[in-house]
Amino acid sequence: MADYKITQATEADIPDIHRMIVDLAIYEKEPDAVKATPEMMAENVFRKGYAGVFIARMVGGEDDGKAVGFALYFYTYSTWLGVPGLYLEDLFVDEQQRGKGLGKRLFGELGKLAKEKECGRVEWRVLKWNQPSIDFYEKCLKAEPQVEWEMMRVEGKDGMDRLAAMRKE
Repeated sequence: MADYKITQATEADIPDIHRMIVDLAIYEKEPDAVKATPEMMAENVFRKGYAGVFIARMVGGEDDGKAVGFALYFYTYSTWLGVPGLYLEDLFVDEQQRGKGLGKRLFGELGKLAKEKECGRVEWRVLKWNQPSIDFYEKCLKAEPQVEWEMMRVEGKDGMDRLAAMRKE
């Protein structure tokens, strides 16, 4: 069985995190969707602190130190619960490491952090076609689908300009 070391990522981990983000985009059938650059990650994740990242590396053997998974998260706030929440933006495990417990361990780190920060919930989204992940979330994590909610989005510079212009209307 594989052994992993999971730590909070640092700027030195950016090349590995960025590689896995690209791998995740390929897995999610959006290979050209990644606009994030290592420089953007350095600025927004590590310098400004908008998000945090757990990174998993192999321990021992010929792959010792190889990055094989990550979980990128940030904090939210629930007006109804009156406490912070932890939002998982992305979780990725290299294909060769899937089914070996690494996903559970990454969620375990998220759960530990959520407890430390007194979060009332951990939330994330999953693509509707990604049945293996849905099965894992429901069966292993006992996660509950939020079927009554639709996600909405305004995106990009034009979208931000439209929203900001509404201040004057």
